[in-house]
Amino acid sequence: MHSKPETIANVSVKEYSFSKKQIQGIVKASQFRWTFIWSFHTGLLTINPPLGRALIEDALLRFLLKKDYELEPGNEYKFTILAKF
Repeated sequence: MHSKPETIANVSVKEYSFSKKQIQGIVKASQFRWTFIWSFHTGLLTINPPLGRALIEDALLRFLLKKDYELEPGNEYKFTILAKF
């Protein structure tokens, strides 16, 4: 039986601002690195650079929605993406 492909994504929260209602951070997976801003009051997730954004966008949004109240600036988090890249 073959194991399913997966990639570990590492999330670093740089800023969690209640006044701006947003979280800023960095996500790394495989050889890719993106910065993100999640405006949690509107649900808008902005990821840069655009190269490879489609690989991480849905998985990162699901992670943020699930963990938003547990996230703290300066901390590192991990989640698994069921794809290899």
